[in-house]
Amino acid sequence: MAIAITDATFEDVVLKSDKPVMVDFWAAWCGPCRMVAPIIDQISEEFNGVAVIGKVDVDANQEFAAKYGVRNIPTVLTFKNGEVVNRQVGVAPKQTYADSLNAAL
Repeated sequence: MAIAITDATFEDVVLKSDKPVMVDFWAAWCGPCRMVAPIIDQISEEFNGVAVIGKVDVDANQEFAAKYGVRNIPTVLTFKNGEVVNRQVGVAPKQTYADSLNAAL
């Protein structure tokens, strides 16, 4: 299961991680976000121990969504060493997310 990331925990969980991190920026009212959620949870299970998978509710946590230019949701960012290495906006097949993480490993 993907972990909940807040503005307060973003720096420690994402930017200071020694593993690649995939962050799903989403909102409860967003239909496409609900389509991506089970895919992100599957990715979380498959990459357990080798990558960190998390979700940021943009309604409650706007600081880092704004910092990384998240204007449309869902937006899934992949970080490596605190830097964005991939950006996926909108719904994509599961393999797209897996490929992004594999490239960051």
